[in-house]
Amino acid sequence: MTATLSAREPIPIDRGRRDASAPPAISIEGVHKIYGPRGNHVLALSDISLEVQRGEFVCLVGASGCGKTTLLNLIAGLDKPAGGTLEVHGRRALLFQEAALFPWLTAAGNVELALRLAGVPRRERRAEALRLLSLVRLQGFADKQPHELSGGMRQRVALARAFAQKADILLMDEPFGSLDAMTRDLLHDELERLWTDGGFTVLFVTHDVREAVRLGDRVLVLTSRPGRVATEVSIDLPRPREVGDPVAAKLVAEITGRLRQEVRRHATD
Repeated sequence: MTATLSAREPIPIDRGRRDASAPPAISIEGVHKIYGPRGNHVLALSDISLEVQRGEFVCLVGASGCGKTTLLNLIAGLDKPAGGTLEVHGRRALLFQEAALFPWLTAAGNVELALRLAGVPRRERRAEALRLLSLVRLQGFADKQPHELSGGMRQRVALARAFAQKADILLMDEPFGSLDAMTRDLLHDELERLWTDGGFTVLFVTHDVREAVRLGDRVLVLTSRPGRVATEVSIDLPRPREVGDPVAAKLVAEITGRLRQEVRRHATD
């Protein structure tokens, strides 16, 4: 099977009037990924298929080693599938668990660097960096270096840097996993606010089922290695959500039960 990978110009999003005829932001069909030499290889992903619509917030959960990060890397264009088709309609930005800021640059400097790479003229970069930092509520922190910022603030800078790339698809690999519970909750609120206002697409990898139910329009449970979609759960709840809500808690329990099945299956394989 021949693997194909394409990236196209972003399509304007109107969340209230989504064009059903427009292509999905992400379309994956029959993709598989193999690591290692023939005879001693590891099948990371097997015949995985999914779609993410423009403006949708989709969360991926699965056992460790099931291929969540591998899938994100394929979508980001950092790696290529061994087979299947993968299409991305829009500009992508990848956010990791660590903010990965340049330590010798200020918060504004990190954002300005992304603006320079995006071709923004020098005279406009500072003002645009300040605007983006204000968007993530970091007014007054533009001249702080990363070591002077909290973990949550560093992730806000990383978000501003993603927006500086004019990304309309955010690929988020456990971006809040290393933060304390209170900071994580605050950043959930901020991310939801930015997503609601901005209309961009999010594919969000997490080990935390509560986080997935809190944020996602849909939650996809991946099988243990090799990864493929085992279950899809729609989260049809009003926003903002409280995971202590009985309906939300029931969904968390349902997804957790399915995830445990996959973990047990992996342990006995």
